[in-house]
Amino acid sequence: MVLVRGLLGDVLRRKRLRQGRTLREVSADARVSLGYLSEVERGQKEASSELLAAICMALEVPLSAVFAEVSEDLAREEALVLAHPTAIEPAEVVASAA
Repeated sequence: MVLVRGLLGDVLRRKRLRQGRTLREVSADARVSLGYLSEVERGQKEASSELLAAICMALEVPLSAVFAEVSEDLAREEALVLAHPTAIEPAEVVASAA
């Protein structure tokens, strides 16, 4: 199962790295703790819309552009799953056994 928070974190990290910026720089500009931003980028935390807006402002990218990229990545992931429906992730096996 694809987690949107993971895709969102990947997009935010790519945008930050393309700018050659560090987590510390973006977290300071967004006024978000370094640790929390790191967790968002790793897909471990669900960011609120306010937090996402602050991160996007710090990165100087529209939130809509971030969501568009997430949408494209999600569509790619879904296409892979549809192309290989028998490929089940270990987490899904555990969940279905419960």
